[in-house]
Amino acid sequence: MNFIQKLEKAIRKNNSLLCVGLDSDLEKLPKTFLKKNDPVFEFNKFIIDQTSDLVCAYKPQIAYYEAKGIEGLKSLKRTVEYINKKYPYIPIICDAKRADIGSTSQQYAKSLFDYFSFDAITVNPYLGFDAIEPFLNYKNKGIIILCRTSNPGASDFQDLKINKTPLYIEVAKKVVVWNKTYGNCLMVVGATWPQQLKKVRALAKDMFFLIPGIGVQGGSLEKTLEAGLTKNKSGLIINSSRGIIFSENPRTAALQLRNNINKYR
Repeated sequence: MNFIQKLEKAIRKNNSLLCVGLDSDLEKLPKTFLKKNDPVFEFNKFIIDQTSDLVCAYKPQIAYYEAKGIEGLKSLKRTVEYINKKYPYIPIICDAKRADIGSTSQQYAKSLFDYFSFDAITVNPYLGFDAIEPFLNYKNKGIIILCRTSNPGASDFQDLKINKTPLYIEVAKKVVVWNKTYGNCLMVVGATWPQQLKKVRALAKDMFFLIPGIGVQGGSLEKTLEAGLTKNKSGLIINSSRGIIFSENPRTAALQLRNNINKYR
């Protein structure tokens, strides 16, 4: 089963387009977890057990684990192993935004796919195709390519015109071409830019998009779904991190967001 098939199965099983981001900042963890031997893993385990029937994917942001050094990476490895063992039908996305010259990208791919066993990763297309190809060669994995990111500074480069066409549109066109060959491409398009999302959807009618920016970043759920859903009311992986995991009741927050998404579907 490849990533897209696994994702679609989880969407059907849990009736959900919600992805919970495991951005487990040690400084924000509830005090009860700080007493445990591996606070980050135990917190992740708690979040996963609370939301496993409400999500289509989990997405750890690797920076929160790398910042803790070796111990943080051990927590990440344990988290992936826990999901794969207890909830093997739920795909795991590593938010790492990797890419470099081809030989370096190959090592990134080995690390994240072969060692950590992620189902998909985010990658940065700035270096071009030879930097992305080592990831694309993992045909059963999902390669989620940055297109129009959710942050305020996204327009600094992504809106620059190339022959009157914004750079993010040129990226989207390239990803569509790559996907015809490899079949495992997705794109990152932020919920904070619904008009741009609509334009990217017009170019990639059936492709899955990872959608950051709902919740703390202020993206509109209604506008995102209106602009980004495919004809079969799917095609989106709507991520929420801090808004769920650090809420007073993570399960309630996840359930509410999952149900709100489904209202518009």
